Amino acid sequence: MHAESTILHVDMDAFFASVELRRRPELRGRPMIVAGGERGVVLSATYEARAYGVRSAMSMTRALRLCPTAAVVPPDHAAYRAASVEIMKIFRDVTPLVAPLSVDEAFLDVAGARALFGPPPRIAADIRRRVAAEQDLTCSVGVAPSMFVAKIASTRCKPDGLAVIAPDEVLAFLQPLPTGALWGVGPRAEAALTRLGLRTIGDIADTPVDTLRRALGDAAGTHLHRLSWGIDERRVDPGGAEVTVGAERTFATDITEPVPLARELLRLSGRVAGQLRQRHRRARTISVKVRYADFRTVTRARTLRDGTDVSQVIYSTATDLVTDLGLLGSGRSAAIAVLAVRLLGVRAGNLVDAGAGSRQLLLGDRPEGWAELDRVADRARDRFGAGAVGPASLLDRPEGPPPGPT
Repeated sequence: MHAESTILHVDMDAFFASVELRRRPELRGRPMIVAGGERGVVLSATYEARAYGVRSAMSMTRALRLCPTAAVVPPDHAAYRAASVEIMKIFRDVTPLVAPLSVDEAFLDVAGARALFGPPPRIAADIRRRVAAEQDLTCSVGVAPSMFVAKIASTRCKPDGLAVIAPDEVLAFLQPLPTGALWGVGPRAEAALTRLGLRTIGDIADTPVDTLRRALGDAAGTHLHRLSWGIDERRVDPGGAEVTVGAERTFATDITEPVPLARELLRLSGRVAGQLRQRHRRARTISVKVRYADFRTVTRARTLRDGTDVSQVIYSTATDLVTDLGLLGSGRSAAIAVLAVRLLGVRAGNLVDAGAGSRQLLLGDRPEGWAELDRVADRARDRFGAGAVGPASLLDRPEGPPPGPT
């Protein structure tokens, strides 16, 4: 833990929705939802919509029942990425120690910036002013001695707030909060803690660590007990920030056959691989997300030996994962899907620089192989447009709206 509060967690407020409001000022003050269609899920919502109970990842069917007067706008992921780039530049003007968690939030260590910019609360206030003045967006900032306390603080002061937690205030701030406020406590862990009669972070702190280990496992029990006492020894590491890229699509009608499912998997895999190459990154972990017609959602992931940005490698791995779910047979395009699929997604994580690692999977024994085919396709798209080249299996039907990165 730092001797003083020098860790900032900056979290943009309703980021996608706020970016949309910049070009749709007539919607300011009204409930507004960003979503990929009425069968999709909520990607972002203004606080006016949230007042009705609308939340991110909620089905649009439910969201519109809760707030039937909400304006619904389609997502523009390119605009969100562009805004994110500018926001991260503001952060890096203050300190090189910036670790993005996603396009709309990041940790900053400002210990080395105090001589130039003043104490951390002043730095946080200046960042908020710059983001508002230069990007016409608001953000909430938590200032604390550690990363996880800073993240909780930013969450508790939303929207458009600033919360400063001094080192001697950590336990008083932390321990009255519900267990679900702890970073890493999801619904299952929260239910397990509730069964033990533990409802606040202070309850966890007062529970013997062996009891937590028996209920949650050794690693999780130990970790939560340390967090409940405000112990978090991680440092902001710009090179170690875990960033993922992905694409997903909600279908206009549920898919019940394997051929369109495999075809969409191919398209999404290509999108993800293209994003990796644009960012000069490779992924060691590939995951898929499947949402069924009944809204049950499952994910599966596989870690590769070497990082990859090759479309065929990502597609092959994603296909194996979907096959393991029973949606595709060993023939991949010949078997029948056993359940109706509403949404399909592919994501790449555990990212490394493109120059790191060993050679990727090759086509036959040629030295370039699949990777060279991707590079040729990239050059063609750069010159002639996104639709200039693609797998033959995707050329016999219109693509429709492209799945955006999530």
